[in-house]
Formats: sequence, structure tokens, C-alpha cells
Amino acid sequence: MENDIKSGEFYSPTKGNLGFAEVLKEIKEYISAEPSLFYDIVVGCDSPSSDKPFFPIAIVILRKGFGGRFFLKKMHYPDAELKRFVNVPTNWKQRILQEVYLSCELALMLREVLDKELVGANYQFAYIHADVGEHGKTKEMVREVTGLIKGSGFEPMIKPYSFAASVVADRYT
Repeated sequence: MENDIKSGEFYSPTKGNLGFAEVLKEIKEYISAEPSLFYDIVVGCDSPSSDKPFFPIAIVILRKGFGGRFFLKKMHYPDAELKRFVNVPTNWKQRILQEVYLSCELALMLREVLDKELVGANYQFAYIHADVGEHGKTKEMVREVTGLIKGSGFEPMIKPYSFAASVVADRYT
């Protein structure tokens, strides 16, 4: 999965389509432009409930108190792999787990690079946002999803605080 996330392009409303290396460069330049401010980097993913779901995965960088930027990539799967997400009574659970898996994979890759390249920068990369909450049908998955995120070394954020998944990525489903 790592190569799938790194390959292709991420969309930035500010900069257009960018490769993974260009996203990293943009994050560094964004932080370098105002180094005295604090930055929060988060990752989140969503998916539509359709016959051929895709997974918009977002990297959000917030300049605390001064807005932010995001980079989004739509992950698609071949038809043969989509079977696990459709025509199954629990397909929505599979989709949510895939959203979290993709978020964890991207966050781990991103943190490994940023920890080396942003030494001394005033930022944190501690959270993964999941599109689950204590209300609605996803409430039965909160423990499973948060455990998966914690197992990857991040702190989980769920609805209503998971804006990277439930607002940014959701906008592109």
C-alpha cells in the first residue's frame, strides 16, 4: 500500500496537483514562511457508500490561529478488490477500517520524513482523525478504530473533532 499512497498526485487547492515529494516540500516551505507560529499536522480519510467506493485521504496542516492548507489524494482500488466493500451486510465496517488503515499508513510515512526534515520546527504531528463517533451506527466501532490508531503511535480524534476526515476528506467523496 505504501507505493500506492506515494505514487500519483495529491490535490492542493492552493498549488494544484503535486507528487508526494512536492507535498513534503510545500509543508516545509509553509512552516518555514512563519517559523515562530505553531503548526498542527493531521491526517484523515473518508469514503462514500457507493458500489465503487474510493478513499479521499487528506493531509491537513494548520497554522494555529491563521488558517491552514490541505493536500488530498483519492485512493481507488481495482474492481476485484472492491468486492469486500459492496454487497456485504458489514461493508460499511470494512470501508471504515480501510479509511483508518490508509490514514495510519500515510501518517507513518509522513511522520518518518517530517521528523528528519523539520528538526527544530514548532509543530506537532500527533493525531489521526477518524470518521466515527459516539452517536450513529459507527459508535460500535469507536474502540476498534481508536485502538488501531493508538497502535500506530498516534492519538485518535473522532467526531465531532475529526475535521480532517469528516469535513475535508468528506468534501471530496
